[in-house]
Amino acid sequence: MADSPSAEYSLDEDGLRTLLRATAPQLADLPLRLFAEGWDNAMWCLGADLVVRLPRRALAVPLIANEQRALPEIGPALAVLGIRTPIPVFAGAPNDVFPRPWSVIPWIDGSNALTSSRVENSSWAPRLAEALRALHAPAPDDAPLNPVRGRELATRDGAMRPRLDALPPRSALRDAWTAGLAAAPNCERVWIHGDLHPGNILVHEASLAALIDFGDVTVGDPAYDLASAWMLFDAPGREVFRAATGPRYDDATWVRARAWAAYLALVLLTQSDDRPDHLAVGQSTAAELDAD
Repeated sequence: MADSPSAEYSLDEDGLRTLLRATAPQLADLPLRLFAEGWDNAMWCLGADLVVRLPRRALAVPLIANEQRALPEIGPALAVLGIRTPIPVFAGAPNDVFPRPWSVIPWIDGSNALTSSRVENSSWAPRLAEALRALHAPAPDDAPLNPVRGRELATRDGAMRPRLDALPPRSALRDAWTAGLAAAPNCERVWIHGDLHPGNILVHEASLAALIDFGDVTVGDPAYDLASAWMLFDAPGREVFRAATGPRYDDATWVRARAWAAYLALVLLTQSDDRPDHLAVGQSTAAELDAD
């Protein structure tokens, strides 16, 4: 139902070298190879320790701009904790060769948390809690505002209803969503990652190494990021994770977080036809909510 979209524009290797020669000539002769093409961006390995990140469709253009705006501000706070982020080493501006923003970012060693178990992930639950406490800092007035992520739950109720209506009358997902709608609303204006699923978390040597893909970074409700607890950890791991956040988040925030986890589970269950790894995350997240 939701296959990855075709590229609306792209550069081949020759075109990318032309772009680099015109804008970053010191990088233009490094080895170059296509590494991956996701929904939004093409990724080219550049030399041994850099990656070129190019938007492959119009909807991705503001995501690159968001990263260029936000990561130099929020990345250093995570770096102090030893957690890396893809802060651009070169922020490419639109030009005649490629009239859209693009970035050169550092290569970060690690494998994404889609490849590790919930028990394994739970060993670094306190480290993620520390990272989110640092990330969820007050955001400036010009911070990006995502139209969907981290908003009040009620703004997504219309999108949730058809999915909820397809569930049995008694459902943990339905109950979580209903409780979230009834919880006290968010009053904070803080940075949030905005897409903190297991594919955007890198693990190296059995520890949290990096948070990546900040295209959906936004001002919003920290509960949206805290929903990752149901996507990543088993029940004991979630308890450790919540305890490690200390008094930073009140009970209503955790109720909203559980509701966002239900929302994300249903999105992954209904929009992952060509991504079995994401479908598996949706299934396991729904199971964790049901088991709570």
